Amino acid sequence: MREAVREREFREFAEARQARLRRSAYLLCGDWHQAQDLTQAALMKLYAAWGRVRKDGNVDAYARTILTRTFIDQQRKGGWREEPVSEPPDQPSAAPAAPELRLMMQEALMELPPRYHAVLVLRFWEDWTVEQTAQALRVTPGTVKSQSARGLARLRTIVEGLTSESVGR
Repeated sequence: MREAVREREFREFAEARQARLRRSAYLLCGDWHQAQDLTQAALMKLYAAWGRVRKDGNVDAYARTILTRTFIDQQRKGGWREEPVSEPPDQPSAAPAAPELRLMMQEALMELPPRYHAVLVLRFWEDWTVEQTAQALRVTPGTVKSQSARGLARLRTIVEGLTSESVGR
């Protein structure tokens, strides 16, 4: 009986949060198919720890931490591997408010090193504190602050370059 309750609770959580996790994964990796794989890997890891995590309380933060660490680990190992599936996943349907700006920012984010990329997504997309981000990435708060500053500076330079390219077209 307890196993059935555990399964139901996890399934409800996964169904309710999967789209948001996939959007966060997309911001990290820049590819919807890789984001789907990343989300599934994170959910599998979360399921393995579900009993403990559920008792601790902040399941959302734990899921995003797993997602981010999985992304960074994949980058260290040289990326992700494609595995064939019987059916392709559905494409998310999210219409951006300003498509050109959104695409430009996503393109610029993809040019950042994985650590800067992860710090900026957690701090400014997920709206995490410095301390939460540091804990998720297993670094000091000072490292988060410096990587945020350097990442934003590099992002600003990239966006300025992209803006001047689009004006020159």
